[in-house]
Amino acid sequence: MNTISKTALELIYDAEGLDQPGKWPGGMSGITIGIGYDLGYVTVDQFESDWGELFAVDLRARLTGCVGLRGIQAKRRAASVGDIRISRAESERVFTENTLPAVVQRTGQAFPGIDKLPEDAKGALVSLVYNRGTSMVDDSPEDRRREMRAIREAVARGDLQAIADQLRAMKRLWAGMHLDGLIARREAEAELVESCIA
Repeated sequence: MNTISKTALELIYDAEGLDQPGKWPGGMSGITIGIGYDLGYVTVDQFESDWGELFAVDLRARLTGCVGLRGIQAKRRAASVGDIRISRAESERVFTENTLPAVVQRTGQAFPGIDKLPEDAKGALVSLVYNRGTSMVDDSPEDRRREMRAIREAVARGDLQAIADQLRAMKRLWAGMHLDGLIARREAEAELVESCIA
């Protein structure tokens, strides 16, 4: 599994949008650029490898100063890089060439047996992992990773309907929190999986 279907890629692009450095996404996010590339969760070396050639030295240095900042620290820094603009074409190139292969690999590790699923179903899970990561453990009372574990089991069985059902069940985490984008994304992923059911 080295890539994902065009339909799944479009789902990710639609859900992520195009982030510009001056608009902080909120929560515990860092300054986010391109297709969901969060500077709060990468290293300087990683950022420079992925994006370095696309920025002049002074702009690259300013963005490098944002690496590792999350939450309120990132919010405070966002205005200082608000003049930097990133094109859609550059963002998609970085995503497909640099970000996506790593996310696809992590998805395969998180969900053994995924290679036996149809392409669109694989892509839906890549979207999930890009958004939520791969952790399966959560000790909180609401057990925020319960559905991730259930999806892992459903993938191992090749049960597409169970995968879609768990993607929908995950919406409970954002209900009533004004996070309609996340709820819509889970629904789109569930529908993409169900489109593979004969």
